[in-house]
Amino acid sequence: MASNVADSADVMIAPEHPRPAATVPLAWGVRSFVAGIAPVAAVTGALLVHFLVPNRQNLPMTWMDGVPDWQHPYPLFLDALLTVWLVAAAAQWLWPPLRVWVHHYGPLLAGFCVVLSMWELVTAKWAWMPQPYFPGPDEVLGALVEDREILLLSTWHSLRLLLTGYTVGVLAGFVAGVLIGWFRQARYWGTPVMKVLGPLPATALIPLVMLLFPRSYYGAAALIAFAVWFPVTMLTASGVANVRLSYLDVARTLGAGRRYLILHVAIPSALPNVFVGLFNGLGASFLTLVVAEGVGVEAGLGWYLQWQKGYADYAKVYASLLIMAAFFSTIMTLLFKMRDWTLKWQKGVIKW
Repeated sequence: MASNVADSADVMIAPEHPRPAATVPLAWGVRSFVAGIAPVAAVTGALLVHFLVPNRQNLPMTWMDGVPDWQHPYPLFLDALLTVWLVAAAAQWLWPPLRVWVHHYGPLLAGFCVVLSMWELVTAKWAWMPQPYFPGPDEVLGALVEDREILLLSTWHSLRLLLTGYTVGVLAGFVAGVLIGWFRQARYWGTPVMKVLGPLPATALIPLVMLLFPRSYYGAAALIAFAVWFPVTMLTASGVANVRLSYLDVARTLGAGRRYLILHVAIPSALPNVFVGLFNGLGASFLTLVVAEGVGVEAGLGWYLQWQKGYADYAKVYASLLIMAAFFSTIMTLLFKMRDWTLKWQKGVIKW
């Protein structure tokens, strides 16, 4: 009977047949082929839209009027994308580690090219969005090439102003946050100040700043610092005040004094909160930078945007917006890298 039960169990619970090993590289090869071919198709489609669909917008006169269409910045940019991607798609078969990069960025690049095609269709090609407010990608890249020197100089001025104001705001906010979070008297006096001054938008203080600071650069840096100070202070104080008592008790048991508790227990434990404040302050500094540069500052991306807006040259306005997007995104990415390096001891715990 035991043998019958064993035979029936073998019938009822049939062993799962393992998938042939050859199917794994086959599926990987199919995904590599799809991820590699999608951007090629999207870039080719964008080129066909640019060259084959006629323009219905009345395009303004620019430096590109005397240049053949295929030498314009936009088709050259698409050609460069196509060339780089073809090389990467071919190299992944020779260098397997590159396949991960192709799989990740292939759909993103294809989607980006589809967006470019739709942008050109609804503006220059079909004229659904009128000039001069909605130029096509060819005009915007042409404006970017035409004013590349002044845009590069403006980016440098914006970077210097942003780093100055952000650094001052972070230092002031961090020190104030540690004091408010640890010392009872500092919390007693500092909390009402934060509740009154913190919610004020930095841009509302422009008239006061213009009176207090003789030079517009220092006034703009002070506005950025004020915008950064509040979120850094609030979140640093919250992190320091909410350190686990068990950490402090263990450190006191081992003979730690106040300085050691603050520098080696409270601040390291509060670092995740501090970085949340740094990110919030960075976002606030971007908003304040654009407004502050429009008031008295003689250079910068915000100044350039206001200048071109006054001349209704919206192609150059959009060019400055593209530079701002790349500029701010790069700084945000660097801050993420700094957070990951600083908090590598908390890897797997942080979810943001």
